[in-house]
Amino acid sequence: MKVELLSYTPNPELLVAAAARTCYSKKPGSKIIKKITSKKASKLIKKLVKIGHHSILEHAVFTFSVEGVSRACTHQLVRHRIASYSQQSQRYVSLGNSNFVVPPTIRKDQKTSEIFNRIVEEARNAYKKLLELGIPEEDARYIIPQAVQTNIVVTMNARELLHFFKLRCCMRAQWEIRALAWRMLSLVKKVAPTIFENAGPPCISEGICPEEEFPCKLREVLKRGGKSGNTAKTDNSNNRS
Repeated sequence: MKVELLSYTPNPELLVAAAARTCYSKKPGSKIIKKITSKKASKLIKKLVKIGHHSILEHAVFTFSVEGVSRACTHQLVRHRIASYSQQSQRYVSLGNSNFVVPPTIRKDQKTSEIFNRIVEEARNAYKKLLELGIPEEDARYIIPQAVQTNIVVTMNARELLHFFKLRCCMRAQWEIRALAWRMLSLVKKVAPTIFENAGPPCISEGICPEEEFPCKLREVLKRGGKSGNTAKTDNSNNRS
């Protein structure tokens, strides 16, 4: 998996703060943004996010290139509806030599790896044979497993990203999209540290866990006063789809 932040709103936190100030000032945003400092913007954003004034965050937009993830992962990703997606087409891009994502639970065992690799290879060969027999790519692709790798460009505003991180950074999320969410979070934190200061699953962002009836390694780490990142990103439990 490779995740790259392709583009984002210039000075996202200054823009968000200027938008917020516009609500309470006689001055227009064009003048406010020229006067506000990063320090004042950070202070204002923290205050407004704390009281639930989240609409201002929608002015900051972030675009990612997500590469080498499975179709199973992107099927989950596109459920987040307040976003824009452009995905590699299986109608126009041949899948004959595609790579496949192998889940860690399968990869760690020789027997399960052999089963997985055999079926993937059979599917790949069947796809090629169908093409040779004149079947169009848009129909031949039906035989390809969800593990096939794909590329997608994703654009979300900051408010939706916070919601995305809340759900998908959680240990109850499926391992691949959880890894994707944490990588996206690490990138936006570099350019908008105040907005995403407390971003993550509810145990981090809100100090609560809505799914306490389920075991969670991250929750146990936090209880012991440890750091959350490595546990959440590397645990390969298969939980919420």
